[in-house]
Amino acid sequence: MVKFFVAADDMSAGMALATGPGWAFESLSFGNFGPEAAVVEWECLLAGGSFEELVEAGEPRLVAGQDNDGCVVFAISPRLTTALADAGHTRLRDVAASWVQLRAEDGEVIDTEIADRIVGDLAALVTTAQRQNQNVYCWVA
Repeated sequence: MVKFFVAADDMSAGMALATGPGWAFESLSFGNFGPEAAVVEWECLLAGGSFEELVEAGEPRLVAGQDNDGCVVFAISPRLTTALADAGHTRLRDVAASWVQLRAEDGEVIDTEIADRIVGDLAALVTTAQRQNQNVYCWVA
C-alpha cells in the first residue's frame, strides 16, 4: 500500500507511521509499486540528475521507520515538489510515459493510464500542499 499525504512537518508526518495517514491528512492511495525508487526516477525525469546521485544524496529522505522493517514514511524532496508543481499536463504525461518505459526495462509492468493518474494526482497534491505551506510525504506498508 502506498499513500502520498500532506503534513505540516516531519514530526506530524512521522505520526502516520503505525497506521498510515488516515483521515487526519489529505492523501492519495495507490496500489503496490516501489514509491522510493519512483520518486527518485520522477525527479531525474523532471529535474535532471542521475538516480545514483540522488540516492547518494539521501533521497528519498526517511522520516520514520526503517526500510527493512515494514512501514516507512519518507519526504518528497523540495526539488521534486517544485518540479511537479511547475510541470504542465503534457510534461506530466511525458514523465509518466517515460517512467512506464523505465519500469518495463526492469521487468515491471505499469499501465500507462495508471502511471498518468499517479503522476498527475501527485502533482495536484503537491500544488495543494504548497498553497497550504505544507509538505508532501509518502507512507508505505
